[in-house]
This record gives sequence, C-alpha cells and structure tokens, in this order.
Amino acid sequence: MTDTDEVPIRFGRIAATLPVKDIERAKAFYVDLLGFKPVFENGDPVGFVILERDAAELHLTLQKNHKAADFNIAHMMVEGIDQLHALVQQRGLKVVKRLQDKDYGLRAFVFEDPDGNRIDVGQRL
Repeated sequence: MTDTDEVPIRFGRIAATLPVKDIERAKAFYVDLLGFKPVFENGDPVGFVILERDAAELHLTLQKNHKAADFNIAHMMVEGIDQLHALVQQRGLKVVKRLQDKDYGLRAFVFEDPDGNRIDVGQRL
C-alpha cells in the first residue's frame, strides 16, 4: 500500500471489543480475576467500558442479545501463563483448548469468559 502524500502509515495498539450481556458482571470478572482497571465508562446506565492492565486495553460493550461466537475473539499475550491458566481453572472457567507448547513458538490456551467469549492466551517460549 502506498500513500500519495509520502507520509508513512503507522498503526498503534488495537484494542479488542468484547460484547457482553451484563456489563457490571463482565467488568467485575476482568477487574477481580484478571486485574484490569476501569479507565472509562460511557452511558447511563453504563453501556461501554474501557479496561486497562499493563500495556493491554480491553473494551466491553453491552449487547443484551449477545450470542457467543464459536471462535476466538481476542488474543492476549501475557507473562505468567501457567499462573493465569491455574487461576482460570481454580475459578471453574471453561478451558476450550488446553495449555500446551505450540510449534509456532507460543505456550497457549483458550478459555471462555462469563459471556462465552473465547479468549486465546499466549506466552512466547
């Protein structure tokens, strides 16, 4: 792709937006379990939330008729994947793909959040 003004195009961080049926329950899950912090809320009642932790940003959007997809909708790169996997199991969350080392250089697993959103988690080997 070329730019006619000769100004290079550079992309920054892209944040995943997760649809949720109950925004307060979803916010509590990501804050209490995963340690995210709410940095922005919009609406009355709240219908959109931005959460941050370290370099990660996650958006929650209220979709009362949300039906979870049968594929991964977000990918998180982390450090401490074994600890996160243990935490997910301790909380009784559904693990869709077990923790394993992949031939493409990641240790990874997939779990579902309370709304059934599949989150793929990876850590470089």
